[in-house]
Amino acid sequence: MKILVMGGTRFIGVYLTKMLVEAGYDITLCNRGNKPAPVAGINQIHCDRTDGDALKAVLNGKVFDIIFDNNGRKVGDTQPLVEALRGKFEQLIYMSSAGVYLKGDQFPHLEGDAVDPNSRHKGKHDTESYLSQHDVPFTSIRPTYIYGPQNYNPLEGWFFDRIVRDRPIPIPGDGTAITQFGHVKDLASAMVKTIRNPKTIEEIYNVSGDRYVTFDGLARACAEAAGKDPSKLDIRHYDPKAFDFGKRKAFPLRVQHFFASNQKAKTDLDWQPEFELVDGLKDSFTNDYLKNGNDKADVDFSLDDQILG
Repeated sequence: MKILVMGGTRFIGVYLTKMLVEAGYDITLCNRGNKPAPVAGINQIHCDRTDGDALKAVLNGKVFDIIFDNNGRKVGDTQPLVEALRGKFEQLIYMSSAGVYLKGDQFPHLEGDAVDPNSRHKGKHDTESYLSQHDVPFTSIRPTYIYGPQNYNPLEGWFFDRIVRDRPIPIPGDGTAITQFGHVKDLASAMVKTIRNPKTIEEIYNVSGDRYVTFDGLARACAEAAGKDPSKLDIRHYDPKAFDFGKRKAFPLRVQHFFASNQKAKTDLDWQPEFELVDGLKDSFTNDYLKNGNDKADVDFSLDDQILG
């Protein structure tokens, strides 16, 4: 089976590509060529996908069974891909986001919940709509917060930076907002299980960890993963509306309840997350944070100091 992976050299794509190769699939990566492939000798096509004409040109004459669109952010990213390969693939698996959901009163989010027309992930939902309206055999994946080694979005790293340096942990609100993390390896394994699964065509799946956690609980889980006593954390709560941080982020998570049910994915994909939260955080702390020397790096704590002051 021939599979095209858009991206494939960062975070999710690294885990996905390795799993696909281990499963014996014939893989081709399409990316800019700025980073090394996660598997030596793998087929690669180099192209800036944001240039639709260039993407169509490099894909001209090629045929794939499955497409993983990992890095399409808006319709204009995915439409040229579909037009270049229309009729030449069986299934397109699209990486969307649970960030498309409209903030509401009922949780966890389900796949049929209303979406936020003003979400910064609006382009993801627009792409899902485009695929549905243009008879594309697609499957959409909506993860919540993704964590794990090679994460380029400093979610768990934000907590580790403060914990290893014995600094106070400034958390907005009263610390009881509930969120949800999903390990990148679990996400990749769910993606692989969508391949040629007839249940998944024109379906959307939330994919994340099984447990939900409060902001304070997440800080304590990160402390446990880092080998610190969670009971000794110096957690400081603050009102985020009392500060003007400009465009800078003082906290890496959205300050609201944000978690989704992954029951549909577990049922249709016969999938189960491997990582409990603390175990996944230990994986990230040991195999990424410490391995890369982040515990000794210079960190800008100026926003923390503004809050704590």
